[in-house]
Amino acid sequence: MSIHEYGWSDYWNGFWDQWKQSFEERAENTQVRPARLIADYGQKVKLMTMDGERWGAASGKLRHAIVDPAEMPAVGDWVAVTVPDGTSDAVIHAVLPRKSRISRQAAGFETKEQLIATNVDTLFLVNALNHDFNVRRLERYLIMAWNSGVDPVVVLSKSDLCFDVEERVAEAEGVAPGVPVIVISALQNEGREQLEAFLQPGRTVALTGSSGSGKSTIVNWLSGAEVQLTQDVREEDSRGRHTTTHRQLFPILKQAVLLDTPGMRELNLWDDSTGVANTFADITEMAQNCRFADCKHQGEAGCAVEEAVQRGELSESRVNNYRKMQRELEYQARKEADRRKKDQRSSTNQGRGGNRSGWRRDVEW
Repeated sequence: MSIHEYGWSDYWNGFWDQWKQSFEERAENTQVRPARLIADYGQKVKLMTMDGERWGAASGKLRHAIVDPAEMPAVGDWVAVTVPDGTSDAVIHAVLPRKSRISRQAAGFETKEQLIATNVDTLFLVNALNHDFNVRRLERYLIMAWNSGVDPVVVLSKSDLCFDVEERVAEAEGVAPGVPVIVISALQNEGREQLEAFLQPGRTVALTGSSGSGKSTIVNWLSGAEVQLTQDVREEDSRGRHTTTHRQLFPILKQAVLLDTPGMRELNLWDDSTGVANTFADITEMAQNCRFADCKHQGEAGCAVEEAVQRGELSESRVNNYRKMQRELEYQARKEADRRKKDQRSSTNQGRGGNRSGWRRDVEW
């Protein structure tokens, strides 16, 4: 296999020719070749080059130049590499500009972007039709998708375990207007053709969802081979364990590339307001009719959103979740602003000689 089976297209080929010439002039004629980062194992990554798979790592110069960890090479990236010989690891010298980037707020108290994948065209939002079905969580995944610049597709898996499929579909369509909703059962081989319609040659399709939703099973089902390990979920609460422990790309013969990701128990949003506006388009459109432009939809006079709830045109639980998302993102924005002020003060103090130790934090890989 080579990069042609991993999404290399006429678009990337034409872009590479222009980018390569400019890069090599800046990099003192370092002769680089294209590769795609297909799996991340921590200190090392797996690359697909023109000549096949090869282990690799970022060069020291690249690590030193990148301050934001989210700019380090990630799964899905197209990168420029050199290969010293037939047995040595490849060296990553640069990351090509990304078409899309799927991110979330990293766990912990620090406001920081955690990059999940890059250069994804379509994102399958996998939600199992069992005890784990949750439209409020689905709204969070939709926000992430819209904010990432990818096309979302809601995939309702394990339909063989559900007795009210039509009701669940209606709930999903209610929070994802205009987004395709596909019902599947890998066990009964149902819904495969609808999924394959999105697996066009040269496209990259990622799967995201909670643990136990069936992402790895879908990858195996569409691949026609056991390329991913799977585990059963607990019957009493439909909760699963993390089967997938790292992000990895899998090519589908003569079709797209699939990207499986570890399950997420909790999705903390990393958003620039685009995702919320698209996910809750019905609410934001209704809000245009509020009496006050800065209406918070919490008891203000002339609030069109609350009036719509009273008339039954909007779901109260959906509006409550919209408010929750707004509060969460406002809090995140305040934390990010405080962090930047702190970093600015620290940088100013160092410039005045406040820190002469020469210490520099290593870039997170």
